[in-house]
Amino acid sequence: MEPMNTAALTEGRAAPRPAGAGRWHAMLAFLSLPLAAMPAAAQTAWPSKPVRMIVAFVPGGGTDIVARLLAPRYSEALGQTVVIDNRGGAGGNIGTEVAARAAPDGYTLLMGNVAPNAINVSLAPVPFDPVKDFAPISQVAITPNVLVVHPSLPVKTVKELLALARAKPGALAFPSAGNGTSSHLAGELLKNLAKIDMLHVPYKGGGAALADLLGGQVQLMFATTPAAMPQVKAGRLRAVAVTTRARSQALPELPTMIESGVPGYEAATWYGLLAPAATPRAVIERMHAETVKIIGTPDMREKLIAQGFEPVGSSPAEFAAYIQAQIETWAKVIRAAGLRS
Repeated sequence: MEPMNTAALTEGRAAPRPAGAGRWHAMLAFLSLPLAAMPAAAQTAWPSKPVRMIVAFVPGGGTDIVARLLAPRYSEALGQTVVIDNRGGAGGNIGTEVAARAAPDGYTLLMGNVAPNAINVSLAPVPFDPVKDFAPISQVAITPNVLVVHPSLPVKTVKELLALARAKPGALAFPSAGNGTSSHLAGELLKNLAKIDMLHVPYKGGGAALADLLGGQVQLMFATTPAAMPQVKAGRLRAVAVTTRARSQALPELPTMIESGVPGYEAATWYGLLAPAATPRAVIERMHAETVKIIGTPDMREKLIAQGFEPVGSSPAEFAAYIQAQIETWAKVIRAAGLRS
């Protein structure tokens, strides 16, 4: 390369342009670009380290079971370990807040649940916004409750139950696992939609409620599928309907509440994958694609159905709309029942 003519610069004249100088200056300009301006492909690909999946409940519950079924498959698909982080407490609010406040970098996900992500906001103030603080990825599964009655109750269908409730306002009692639980709100939704009057009896847990139903102290209950079916098969309870919009693959002989004459009735416990708001769109799309692929495999579907779950696999937009609709539905039920603290 020729030496630069500094004298010409000093005298204010333009120095002759050395051969190849344009290419040299272009190279220097490229090398001086900040890293943020580099193409995405040149940056570290996601994920480059383990991913944490928060479960806002203690181990062993429905949300934990779904998360642990999917986590190993996510690990295989991503090439990084997906670690379950159980953060139980306050009806799911504690762990859900942890997820909401996490860095939106793709390394924290949440296996959400209907309670903290749709119901709790209408029961009492919560330290997060279930809509604004999260980016929905996919609804993973739902599980129905089962409307069961004591054999002494002379009803075999929802229509017969409603007729009896209207003939004897306030005489039928339904227990629940506690105020604001799914078994409670399922009953309140029926009261609201069917315009009937029934007595709610809250217990400290579903086991105690089911025990009194078996003993005949109360007449009907919206029980979880795993808890109800052994009693139904043994003839100690009579199953009337399921609470999901579609029939349960595990209980195909039972009609839905909608089929049974209660339009708009849906009281399912659902589970879905979410990320903190502002998580990169590429992460959301990748996790959605992997979720749908995993749920669609025959062995995973069999495992979910065997546990009483119905696989879903919705798009981020569909899941977002579903969450918003669920918040509005349960807000109306909670207001009508006077449950807001």
